[in-house]
Amino acid sequence: MNYALFDTAIGSCGVVWGERGIAGVHLPDANPARTRAGLTRRFPGASPAEPIPQVQQAIDGIVALLRGEKRDLREIELDFAGIPDFNRRVYELARRIPPGVTMTYGEIAHRLASPGTARAVGQALGHNPWPIVVPCHRVLAADGGMGGFSAPGGVSTKRRMLEIEGVEGVEAPPRLF
Repeated sequence: MNYALFDTAIGSCGVVWGERGIAGVHLPDANPARTRAGLTRRFPGASPAEPIPQVQQAIDGIVALLRGEKRDLREIELDFAGIPDFNRRVYELARRIPPGVTMTYGEIAHRLASPGTARAVGQALGHNPWPIVVPCHRVLAADGGMGGFSAPGGVSTKRRMLEIEGVEGVEAPPRLF
């Protein structure tokens, strides 16, 4: 496994990759050293490296999205090894939410034909190894509120990412349905 840090409009992010694709993305911590520490804690043994072309394309897409461009990051190849089936289904559905649009945890559960599992959807998204690539920040509580966000910076990072994507009135943004 290898990793690289890169600068974005919200701070220094990190990406980890291996032979099967991107294994993880780390949103900014207070400073690049803390971002690196968080990344290497999640992926012990990962070594710093120059990004290979596919990883550089992923980095460029993330940087562009966080700059406000309407980028679809679905072309980024992810390494799903070790991801439980339910979580994988949640992540695949969340990846289809376009920039500037939101869904609720319950809507995702309904689309998975698993009504009543909104809490499980939230838990899966709380363990999302690829924040922004799997846009868990676009998933809100049933009342349109922020819900939670387990990445560094918590809900304020989620709100900032939605604002960058052009979501107006973050407490009641445009809905997919």
